[in-house]
Amino acid sequence: MNLIELIPALVILITCATSLIGFNNQFVFQRYQFHIGAILHDKQYIRLLSSAFLHADMMHLFFNMFTLYFFSRIIAVVYGVWLFLALYFAAILAGNLFTLWLYKNRPSYAAIGASGGVSGVLFATVALVPLENLYVFFIPMTSWIFATLYFAYSVTMMLRPQQWDNTGHAAHLGGAVCGMAFIGILTPMAYVINGLYIGIMSLPLLYLAYEILINKKVR
Repeated sequence: MNLIELIPALVILITCATSLIGFNNQFVFQRYQFHIGAILHDKQYIRLLSSAFLHADMMHLFFNMFTLYFFSRIIAVVYGVWLFLALYFAAILAGNLFTLWLYKNRPSYAAIGASGGVSGVLFATVALVPLENLYVFFIPMTSWIFATLYFAYSVTMMLRPQQWDNTGHAAHLGGAVCGMAFIGILTPMAYVINGLYIGIMSLPLLYLAYEILINKKVR
């Protein structure tokens, strides 16, 4: 096994191991989950990263690690394993920092999961190759169409939250934007070539920015 396969596999294995510990140890789960009050008032900044190594249940863990497994290789092959790691952890931080800023007036807000990092890797790949097909529940879908629909759904859920929805959309979007920025910085030509698709994908994000910054919604 070479580094391109080894490093993502280690991230997945460590995340699975720590998540399994969290399933069975409430002290660990509570101590290391993302929690706005603990981060802002108790200065427990480790939670900005440690929460990515905990998951709600086996299904949550499986979908995150399954997605990471398939898309990490593309980023690792193109940019190398160390930039893959940099992207993954930067996207985790970006997602959690965006959530922290957005919900800073809700001290009880808590979350867990590697979704920010996984979104960063996934949407970096989409920005790089927007015309490739993804399989969403075994249904083929062009990458940029999936991204547009995903962003539209996430923005809708953030602006009109539903009681049944406990997904951390802010972390997903923050990580995704980090992943797209990663491509823009390291491979700006991708934005020249794929500018139309990236622009369409970004429309829901621009609408969200308008609602948050101008209309002061969500918070």
